[in-house]
Amino acid sequence: MTKHIEYKTSGTCSRMVVIDVQDDVITDCKFVGGCPGNTVGVATLVKGMTCEEAVKRLKGITCGFKPTSCPDQLAKAIEEALAE
Repeated sequence: MTKHIEYKTSGTCSRMVVIDVQDDVITDCKFVGGCPGNTVGVATLVKGMTCEEAVKRLKGITCGFKPTSCPDQLAKAIEEALAE
């Protein structure tokens, strides 16, 4: 079963992250807004990764002086979606 997640980010330059997950594996990921080089890079790297592994690697990453980052927001989106 494919799960489609649209998560409004908070505290980052990106405004939203859109993720598709099938059988606990991320099949697609896109950020809306943010620094294209970084967000496209992160989105490309997590494709094919399990949700658990993505959260483990990305959770808690900060961006400069901000307490969060686009990767951290991606981890939060995955965690919230899996908790539903």
